[in-house]
Amino acid sequence: MSIRPGDETPPVCDDEQHAVMITLEPKPRDLGGGFSVRRALPAVEKRMVGPFIFWDEFGPGHFAVGEGLDVRPHPHINLATVTYLFEGEIFHRDTLGSAQAISPGDVNWMNAGRGIAHSERTRAELRTTGSPIAGIQSWVALPEAHEESAPFFKHHAQSELPTLQDGGKRARIVAGSLWGQRSPVETYSEMFYADVQLDAGATAPLDADHEERGLYLVSGELEIAGDRFERGRLLVFRPGDAITIKAITPARFMLLGGANLGPRHIWWNFVSSRKERIEQAKEDWKAGRFGTVPGDDEEFIPLPEN
Repeated sequence: MSIRPGDETPPVCDDEQHAVMITLEPKPRDLGGGFSVRRALPAVEKRMVGPFIFWDEFGPGHFAVGEGLDVRPHPHINLATVTYLFEGEIFHRDTLGSAQAISPGDVNWMNAGRGIAHSERTRAELRTTGSPIAGIQSWVALPEAHEESAPFFKHHAQSELPTLQDGGKRARIVAGSLWGQRSPVETYSEMFYADVQLDAGATAPLDADHEERGLYLVSGELEIAGDRFERGRLLVFRPGDAITIKAITPARFMLLGGANLGPRHIWWNFVSSRKERIEQAKEDWKAGRFGTVPGDDEEFIPLPEN
């Protein structure tokens, strides 16, 4: 998906005595065509959590008959996009020739590297019946040594991803490593990303192993170190604290974080450690140097004017 220049969400900072250092409450962003998202990253006071530099939640919603998602071809550099669904389907195409539907529990991981363009649509078959939609799209910044790596796209079915079940806890390791399990998704930095569901009263630990750690609460209510949190919040934990997450009601959340990669510049769909690289990407997109998306080459998103 795409970000407009200047789209940021101001955070709410908690007292220093609390395990949760920052609480971000996403604000809705209209992407056009009646489709809106709730954007938590980048934020004014916390632009990244580990390598995660962009975070959108969309849905739960339902496309009426004849409607669907239509994110036209647009470019990315120096990042990886990560699409993860709770409901529905999205069809991905890119300039490498990839054409792949993603279903709930799968992972679409697109390494933009030195440059790629892609589109995200609802297939014609689903438009005849209407379809649900809900999920997360995030961007992961790449270490400087890999920013200009070769672009690639990889799809991982949910059956490939490690899962854990312990009493009232069920978890899928989407990327990186957590709780002794490692996802097969290829990454360029140490990170963790997991989809966790807890029954009411169940708990999940989060050790202090990773440098930066966050939690996005998709549904339900949680208690952490005596504080309660409702759905639709991105929590950033204080470094060095071992955390116990307890579900007050049945809850679903995403755990995310990893190594701090240093500052990044972000403009529209471009992320880089170098401002001049973003300026070059602007010129490349205007000049058509990203190439076209096979099977979806009749339209594209123009470079914003501001």
